[in-house]
Amino acid sequence: MAYLIRRMEDKDIPQVLQLDHEAYPTQWPRPTYSGIKHELRNRLARYIVAVKQAEPQPALMKNNNNSGLQQALSYVKHLFDHDRFFGPEQPRPNSEYIIGMAGFWIMVDEAHITTIATREVYRRQGIGEWLLIAVIETALELKANVITLEVRASNKPAQELYQKYAFKHVGLRRRYYTDNGEDALIMTTDTLTSDTFKSYFEKLKEAHRKRWTDLYTAMPGTTAAMPQGGRP
Repeated sequence: MAYLIRRMEDKDIPQVLQLDHEAYPTQWPRPTYSGIKHELRNRLARYIVAVKQAEPQPALMKNNNNSGLQQALSYVKHLFDHDRFFGPEQPRPNSEYIIGMAGFWIMVDEAHITTIATREVYRRQGIGEWLLIAVIETALELKANVITLEVRASNKPAQELYQKYAFKHVGLRRRYYTDNGEDALIMTTDTLTSDTFKSYFEKLKEAHRKRWTDLYTAMPGTTAAMPQGGRP
């Protein structure tokens, strides 16, 4: 298997809607296909996805020396091997399975994170942190000075991750979440372009790379690179 982070595309929207419902089951109103498609065309917005790629499988070639039964058995074996390797919810070979997403808006010199989410089965595997790293890198490319976000007051794991990346609690939005009236903490970074933050960020990136090496292993013929914020 191989992983990468790239810009979200229209073809990703069905999986993104599924992921969003899994990550935020009580959210209301729910995002729609047309709403996400509109966001992808918003010049102020950037959305990315973390993708799990299946290794390409050899094509089942027709062989005149094999009987029809042998070919059928070979095909059945291929299917069983695939299901044992990928699991029932995974994509077929040569496909991509979206396991995480993130999005933010650029407003003047501020990047405001609107969402970071991973599928439940892939949590605590470095995916969420990897997405946050990609958001910070993209925000830097777009010349943002700070990053802000809201996070549920009860979501301690997310708050700890943001604090790790130098986000600080700077305010409170009371009854911000419409599903249950929960408060949201407002968190923001110091200046991203400061030498202090850049040095600290580089250390965190290196630590993440060393701990989660599988995420940085590209499929042959591809590059496990972060998305480029400056692309149209």
